[in-house]
Amino acid sequence: MNNVNDTAAVKYARVPTQHTYNDDVFPQIVVNNDNCKTVADTVEFVKANQAELEAQLAKAGALLFRGFPIDSAETFDVFSAGFGYPNFTYQESLSNAVRINFTERVFTANEAPKDVEIFLHHEMAQTPISPSKLFFFCQYAAEEGGATPLCRSDKLFEALKAENPELARDFKEKGLKYTTTMPAANDANSGQGRSWKSTLSVESVEEAEAKLQELGYSWQWMDDGSLKAITPVLPAVIELDDGSETFYNQLIAAYMGWKGVRENPSSAITFGDDSAIPKEGLERVAELSEDFTFDLEWQDGDVAIVDNYRAMHGRRPYSGDRKRVVLVALVASER
Repeated sequence: MNNVNDTAAVKYARVPTQHTYNDDVFPQIVVNNDNCKTVADTVEFVKANQAELEAQLAKAGALLFRGFPIDSAETFDVFSAGFGYPNFTYQESLSNAVRINFTERVFTANEAPKDVEIFLHHEMAQTPISPSKLFFFCQYAAEEGGATPLCRSDKLFEALKAENPELARDFKEKGLKYTTTMPAANDANSGQGRSWKSTLSVESVEEAEAKLQELGYSWQWMDDGSLKAITPVLPAVIELDDGSETFYNQLIAAYMGWKGVRENPSSAITFGDDSAIPKEGLERVAELSEDFTFDLEWQDGDVAIVDNYRAMHGRRPYSGDRKRVVLVALVASER
C-alpha cells in the first residue's frame, strides 16, 4: 500500500490494482490514522467522520478499512453496529446459503467448500427481501486465494447499454424470475444448501406455503421433500439516488455457478414475462463484468463495507491448511 493521504482525519491509501472512474477510486481504502487504539476509539472515529465515509461509499461502492483494532466476531459486531444502521439478520433473510451465526448480527459469509467459486452477485437479489449494505470482516485470510471479487454493477450496465442496447432494455423493462430448489435438510457441501424450513423460517409445509404466498412466489413440492420455488417478477436493473442505473440481480452467479444452469438457463432464470434470456447475452455479461472487478486480497483484521446496490461480490476458491474465516453483518434496506 502506498500514497497515504494523512492530511485529513480520514486517511486513505492507494494500491496499484484499484480502479478509477471519473477521479473516484474503487474501492476506497481507509487506514488507521493512529488514533484508533481500541474498538471504542474506532467507533468514535466512525461517528466523527460518518458523513464523509458515507459519501465515499456512495461514490465508490465499497470501502476497505485496514489496520484498525478489529480482531474477533465481537469487536466486528461493535464496529458494524457503530454506524447505527438497521440490522438485517440471517434468520429473517431468504438467503439459500448455509451460514453459522456468531452473534445475532454476525455470521459466516458462506460455508461452501474452499474449492467452490462463488460467482458475482448482489446479496439476495434473487429474493424479494435484500440488504442495502454488507459488512465483511476477515478474521483469518487464506494461505492462498480466497479473495473477494468486487464488481461495479453500474459501470457494467453502462457498458452493456453501449454494446447491446436491446438486451439492456429487455433486462430493465422485463425484470427477472428465479427458480430455486430448497432441500429438505441443510446441505453444507452446496453454496445453495439451506433447507426450506431454515430459508423460510417455518416448521411445516403449511407455514411454508403461507409464507411463499405472502411473498408472491409460486411453488412445487418435489418427491424427495425439497421445495421448488419461483419468485415473483424481480428487477434486473434499478436506478440509484444519483440517477445512475445498476445491474442489480443474481444472473452471473446463477448462470456461472448454479447446478445445470449453463446447460439450460431457463431452468433457473428467465425474463419476467417467462421468456428465455439469450445464452450468449449471459455469457457476455459475465465476460464484461471482469472489466469492472477488483479482487480484494484480504489481510487479517480487514473490514469492508459494500453498497449492495452499486457493487457485486463473490468469493475466489482458496487452498492451504489455514481456515479462511470471513464474517458478515447485513444492513436492512431503506428502499
